[in-house]
Amino acid sequence: MTSNRPAPEGPLSNPLRNVYFGDLHIHTRNSYDAYLFNVRATPDDAYLYAKGGTIRHPAGFDIKMKSGPLDFLAVTDHAEYLGVLEAIDTPGTEYSKVPYAKDLFSSDTSKVISAFSLFVDSLVSGERREDLSDLSATRSAWQETIESAARHNDPGTFTTFIGYEFTSAPETRNLHRNVIFSGTDVPPLPFSEFESQNPEELWNWLDELREIGTEALAIPHNANAADGTMFEYVKWDGQPIDRAYAEQRLRNEPLVELIQNKGQSETMPLLSPNDEFAGFEVRETYVGSTMPITKFAGSYVRDALKRGLEIETEAGVNPYKIGFVAGSDGHNAASAYAEDNYYANHGVLDGTARQRGSVPPPDYESWEDYYADGRPAGASAGSGGLTAIWAEENTRDALYAGLRRKETYGTSGPRIKVRLFAGYDLDGIDLATDEGVDAAYRQAIPMGGDLTAKPGSTPQIAAIAMQDIDSAPLQRIQIIKGWVDDRGQSHEKVFDMACADDGTVDPLTHRCPDNGAEVDLSTCAISPDKGDAQIAGLWTDPEFDAGQNAFYYARVLENPTCRWSTWDAVRAGIAPNPRRPATIQERAYTSPIWYSPADVD
Repeated sequence: MTSNRPAPEGPLSNPLRNVYFGDLHIHTRNSYDAYLFNVRATPDDAYLYAKGGTIRHPAGFDIKMKSGPLDFLAVTDHAEYLGVLEAIDTPGTEYSKVPYAKDLFSSDTSKVISAFSLFVDSLVSGERREDLSDLSATRSAWQETIESAARHNDPGTFTTFIGYEFTSAPETRNLHRNVIFSGTDVPPLPFSEFESQNPEELWNWLDELREIGTEALAIPHNANAADGTMFEYVKWDGQPIDRAYAEQRLRNEPLVELIQNKGQSETMPLLSPNDEFAGFEVRETYVGSTMPITKFAGSYVRDALKRGLEIETEAGVNPYKIGFVAGSDGHNAASAYAEDNYYANHGVLDGTARQRGSVPPPDYESWEDYYADGRPAGASAGSGGLTAIWAEENTRDALYAGLRRKETYGTSGPRIKVRLFAGYDLDGIDLATDEGVDAAYRQAIPMGGDLTAKPGSTPQIAAIAMQDIDSAPLQRIQIIKGWVDDRGQSHEKVFDMACADDGTVDPLTHRCPDNGAEVDLSTCAISPDKGDAQIAGLWTDPEFDAGQNAFYYARVLENPTCRWSTWDAVRAGIAPNPRRPATIQERAYTSPIWYSPADVD
């Protein structure tokens, strides 16, 4: 498949900033949970794929992105047992002598599961196995990560970031972070959960590195499976969050990964019952488990943003003033990013439609029989998201600066272009023009920033969104607002700000009319005459209170399209899996802008 997307123009520098798309979360053979599933692709392969090349899937077919090259990539293999599975599988090494080596790579699935459970138990406990205390394989794999990033970094055209994943999982609660370094000055080994499962110790390590000139940040992901522990009101020791904690967390975790193949972490229906779009790709079970998730508060980002406003009233600093990115968490050294080009995420575990539950095996007479057998875990996975960064040029320095100032957003896969500004007296600013963008930067605050009060004035929010030419037209732009009242209690509300197809927002419901966009489930064809290539608007909060702390972010929705599982079913000539949504609405989420009433008289 080929893309209609224009080819990269080479080195560019734009004071009004360009948008660059990439992935800060990809795994290769050096991750234990990739190598086990026959992934042999290297960091070099990951960069080759990200630059538009073709690599081999572990199931034996070629894979290539549908939508053209990315602008940047970070290979983020797990720090825990980094490179160790390959070393165990290499005859003659000390690692290959562990008693469970043969079982790990046995043709007997039960033996593989039993052997792999030893690693899972180690990760849950946070204690490194004594028989794998030799770190030579980890040092070698970390050096491979560093050297591969150096080989593929091409300033102005393609950027690589050195990174890794900190895989803390106490009692199976997901507290994972991706650590991204700004440059080539990196430590000899990554800080793993075997040093500490406590993220506060990771922040201490990052602070120590910063003192000697090594700059990095951490990005939490899959908060949706944290069992309420990713965004708590208290510290690791159970004490209330104070100013020092809040400042340290902000310094080291300015961003959060909002969506990836294990679902989205924006919000969900039980937390946002008045948000009809909250049910998008909601994760149902804990990571690596079939156990249903039952605790959601403290595990979703919109809830965290609201908690941050509440904590700020007591601690004086908001620990959850976080910007948004997205990633794939692909474990094939690659990710599809597109629903109609899906090949799943974990090697031979889910490389075919039957393995991932979109097509039942021939020996099952019905979907009911299939699910009665406890299958399939892969049916709930997604195609992975992308991070968008507004920056002057495609270089490490410029992109990292964009991450730091949170002028970022995440998408569910499509390369939707979005700008968001908030300020005063913005009438007449046209974000579709360079003159309008220049005026916005001079007069307003971009996504990720802080807007202070202007006595006697009400802020305005300007936004523009442009369709990915390889995806569906846009349907609407929404503004999600959160605020705290005089009692310190947080609230949220969703407002549509701009509608496609000349629609007008209803002043009572704050919603666009249904634009009538449909999907033919027999072919996945979409309505050819519904939706817009570009939507823009200028919005004023109809319920604005100058004395309340608040945040605002934009959510952009496409018209409905087929989910990957429906594409699989169409190609197989069967009805889609009834347990999964037949269609989805791809989307983008901008980093918030925070309003402070501090200067109000």
